[in-house]
Amino acid sequence: GQLRSVHAAPFLSRNGENMKSKQIRMITHGAILAALYVALTYLQNWLLPGTTSAAIQFRASEALCIFALFTPAAIPGLTVGCLLFNISNAGALPLDWLVGTGATLLATTCMYLLRRATLWRIPLPALLMPAVWNAVLVGWELTYYIGEIPFWLNAVYVAAGEAAVLLVLGTALYFALGSRRLQERLFPQGV
Repeated sequence: GQLRSVHAAPFLSRNGENMKSKQIRMITHGAILAALYVALTYLQNWLLPGTTSAAIQFRASEALCIFALFTPAAIPGLTVGCLLFNISNAGALPLDWLVGTGATLLATTCMYLLRRATLWRIPLPALLMPAVWNAVLVGWELTYYIGEIPFWLNAVYVAAGEAAVLLVLGTALYFALGSRRLQERLFPQGV
């Protein structure tokens, strides 16, 4: 028995979990978040047409970015979800496939890196990352395509929508997950 445990040790994580199981769980979490992002965005687009693709948009599915505070699987999961929606949505601008998806990748990566920085027990710096990255990238994209509105105004519009979603829905989701310690049950490997 001792020889077996010595050879198995490099393949186990800190809590004894098999590395392959951990990878499968990460892929599963990412896939679930991608599917949720696409489904919620389509549902909102169906119920409230135009609210997910305009300069001032309130894409409620962006609140899912909060999961980047609990698991790194949210980074590829939400990035893929955003890409899938942008590719499949007839209202999305072609450049949005790259720019909007890149903004989600950068925002969720920064959120994960800033997950422990809090202000008034709220991960405020992390919550503002989607507003920052989308303001710069999507604001530029809208200016490039539309051209009638100056960049700074497009950036403000995009940032306002993102900030509203993350600060209201995202904060509510963050506290809902934390208050009942749901994040520990959903993401047992921790961050």
